[in-house]
Amino acid sequence: MSAAVDANPTPEPGDDSGLRTIDELAAAAGLTVRTTRYYASLGLLPPPARRGRMAWYDDTHLARLEMIRALQGHGFTLQAIEKYLASLPADAGVEDLAVQRAMLTSWTVGEPQELTRRQLDQHAGRRLSDEEVSLIEDFGLLRRSTDERGAERFTPVHGFDVAVELLQVDIPVAGMRAAGEAIERHMSALAEDLTRVLHDEVVEPWRRDSRSREDAAQLEDTIGTLRRLTLEAIVRGFQRSANKLITRSLDRR
Repeated sequence: MSAAVDANPTPEPGDDSGLRTIDELAAAAGLTVRTTRYYASLGLLPPPARRGRMAWYDDTHLARLEMIRALQGHGFTLQAIEKYLASLPADAGVEDLAVQRAMLTSWTVGEPQELTRRQLDQHAGRRLSDEEVSLIEDFGLLRRSTDERGAERFTPVHGFDVAVELLQVDIPVAGMRAAGEAIERHMSALAEDLTRVLHDEVVEPWRRDSRSREDAAQLEDTIGTLRRLTLEAIVRGFQRSANKLITRSLDRR
């Protein structure tokens, strides 16, 4: 009687299976092996396929790591990320994760950077006092966290440079807070409305009509283009509204 054949054998490295070692997975995600292992130890990645003593990771693992980075870009803690990933369907594939990531990808340009206190001063272009750091953090333009080694890290948020410049202008802090609250209030409402339109008019039709990996990649590109155009439209819309306000003010005078 012949030996049973594994119906789904784990392919050897070098074939076209898309399987990766932990080192290859980390490199593909732009992370260190140490960080990738740390995320896996927290349960943020599903268990790898095993063959003997080797562990193999597929495209779903990579998509999960990319999702983690997208969530971190929005300021999610690892605990919050764990809850979010746990809420996703257990059988969520690469395409589903790509859509989720596309909706979550930061609207800012460039990846967020975790900096040491010294690097933060270099990024600001001058020595920041502890009071200034706390104030910028209070404005929501700087995130403070602790890495796996327990070291304190700082992540500047889009707008950090503006806050650094404002602190050098002779404007009362109360005025800065009032302006920041007004911007946050109106931008939050606008972001909610635009996200709903994006979900209802772009993402949901895609879910109904397309499910391939190529379609998911095209959707990500489409959403990226829409983000850029939306940001440009918001700036120009504000300029038009401000000019109309000035015109009305002059007419009254």
